[in-house]
Amino acid sequence: MSTEKLAQLIKKREEVILGGGQEKIDKHHSKGKYTARERINKLLDEGSFVELDQFVVHRGTAFGFDKVKAPGEGVVTGYGTVGGRLVYVFSQDFTVQGGSLGEMHAAKICKVMEMAVKNGAPCIGINDSGGARIQEGIDALNGYGRIFKLNTLASGVVPQLSVIMGPCAGGAVYSPALTDFIFMVDKCQMFITGPAVIQSVTGEVVTAEALGGARTHNTQSGNAHFYAATEDECIEQVKTLLSFLPSNNLETAPVFACDDPVERCDEALDSIIPDNPNKPYNMKDVITSIADNGYVFEVQEMYAKNIITAFIRLNGRSVGVIANQPSVGAGCLDINCSDKASRFIRLCDAFNIPILTCVDTPGYLPGVAQEHGGIIRHGAKLLYAYSEASVPLLVLITRKAYGGAYLAMCGKSLGADTAIAWPTAQIAVMGASGAANIVFAKEIKNSSNPDKTRAEKIAEYEEEFANPYKAAARGFVDLVIEPSKTRYYLCKSLDSLLGKRESRPAKKHGNIPL
Repeated sequence: MSTEKLAQLIKKREEVILGGGQEKIDKHHSKGKYTARERINKLLDEGSFVELDQFVVHRGTAFGFDKVKAPGEGVVTGYGTVGGRLVYVFSQDFTVQGGSLGEMHAAKICKVMEMAVKNGAPCIGINDSGGARIQEGIDALNGYGRIFKLNTLASGVVPQLSVIMGPCAGGAVYSPALTDFIFMVDKCQMFITGPAVIQSVTGEVVTAEALGGARTHNTQSGNAHFYAATEDECIEQVKTLLSFLPSNNLETAPVFACDDPVERCDEALDSIIPDNPNKPYNMKDVITSIADNGYVFEVQEMYAKNIITAFIRLNGRSVGVIANQPSVGAGCLDINCSDKASRFIRLCDAFNIPILTCVDTPGYLPGVAQEHGGIIRHGAKLLYAYSEASVPLLVLITRKAYGGAYLAMCGKSLGADTAIAWPTAQIAVMGASGAANIVFAKEIKNSSNPDKTRAEKIAEYEEEFANPYKAAARGFVDLVIEPSKTRYYLCKSLDSLLGKRESRPAKKHGNIPL
């Protein structure tokens, strides 16, 4: 081959790699941001990235766009490895036409998405774009539509991760919304309509950060799953999450060597439940005690804090955890936590990750706002998600498990494979105080000392129902254990369920109460 042709290849490649030019790269760096390629190189194992479609060019002609160069079409695509495992990736290049999406930009993204599904590997999208390329009009819109369709077809087949490292507005937000996880870096925004449009239409004045910033979506809307102060922190979060996930729905998550003894006891758990049943404690302490080496990777940590969703490992195996948090709103179930938990359950079920449910809830949050907001519909999502799940389902009841909330937190009748209770568990239709007021209403009313009678009847109800033994007598609880030995019994239970197989009625799909 002539040196001339090699030189031509090198020159063309250098032009593409330079993107929008050194001046724009420097401007990007001045904002504390990495370039599209730098982000990929930091995410993937060193030297593993193989770039695809490097020389693709746009076909736009309107408004003189045929004379505009867009090296790499404003997006870098390809594949490589993270921790030695194959992943596909695209990273929008803001230095090239603001990372705007046109026909061929979308085609590059669609290709790697299709390859990810075909080859059974996660697809990671790094978003940093000004939105649809106006000069390409309907072709740009069609490009978004193709991406949305592929997001939907890939859902539950391969993990899809969206990383927001710049602006993401308009139709562009719906691709991340269709993926499994959204990571957001501080000072990056995501919204359908920006502040200027909102002010012109509704008169509301709001900043871009308050409207769609990383903290807003992590704390208020629940659209995002992870918040990071820096791009480096975000990239580490992505790597950690991938370690808990399988590459596709036909595989299981990687099993790691575990140096934390299965039989390790934690005496602190024997006294973690307060004597006062209305006094809170931190369920995260329980989860940390159970997990291999105390490591817990929480998902949506800043949203709907009355329920915890997290990944842990038990004897090296990935496990998804859903847990009531008694220290926030007494661990009551409400609209937001029902949505948060239901989606996490379905994610774990789709990717063959066993689920551990830690229960301490007095019921659903009462109130007009909850009822009018659709708590019936949203709460039903939990019932649906657990009933639909076919992965191993472990349940640990630490204290309160009342009424419909007991069922919604994977009661035995919804499919729990192993239900474990502590001696402090209170499994009943409702709390002893409320139940006594209903069941013994006449005796209390007619008593010469109503307060004394009420106290006696509450104690009587507690003795009869507010404990794990009535449920254990019916087979609704499989084991009543010493709290200190929780890790041992959970690890052994999980081992026994690894070969679980369940057949379900043939159907196109169910109709979850959305």
